Amino acid sequence: MSPFHHILRSIIFLISCFIFMGQSNAGLIHDLQDGQHVILIRHADAPGYGDPVGYTIGQCSTQRNLGDYGKKQASAIGIWLSKQGIETAQIYSSPWCRCLDTAHLLNKGPVTTESSLGSFFDNMSLEKKQTKELESFIKSTLTKHPQTPIILVTHHVNIEAYTGKVVSVGDIVLVKVDKDGKHISHTVYPSPKN
Repeated sequence: MSPFHHILRSIIFLISCFIFMGQSNAGLIHDLQDGQHVILIRHADAPGYGDPVGYTIGQCSTQRNLGDYGKKQASAIGIWLSKQGIETAQIYSSPWCRCLDTAHLLNKGPVTTESSLGSFFDNMSLEKKQTKELESFIKSTLTKHPQTPIILVTHHVNIEAYTGKVVSVGDIVLVKVDKDGKHISHTVYPSPKN
């Protein structure tokens, strides 16, 4: 084979790789514009376990919060989302400060607090009720914004109750839902390294 053919084959191969990469990036944004998918993100790294005794929602100083690593991690998630074609989104967050801070650091638009994303870690008897509320919220939100990426920042207990999957801090879960907002399937994207 002539040197020209080797060069031509190399160029065709590189062009094919770029096209494939573009299509794989387009896949996530495409899914989020079909009215059947949402992203759930477990808040970024917040050192400790649970919340201190007597914590108060709305008073960050009483809660477990993002550390320096968690803040960098949340920003890295936002950058990763941009690389997937997600520049803006409808963003909803648990009222806990570590979730709100994660949501803001994604840098994808205004953040709205949503109670159905709040942690029930301190009262696991609320799991079924709150998961039903989350399904209703997802159904309603997808009806209002069927072609806009929807990002929900929440806690591990909420994600596990909704999807059946245990995830690590900062993990991103693409969830396909039915017409009632119930989980059908999911894909987990590990938190990007910062």
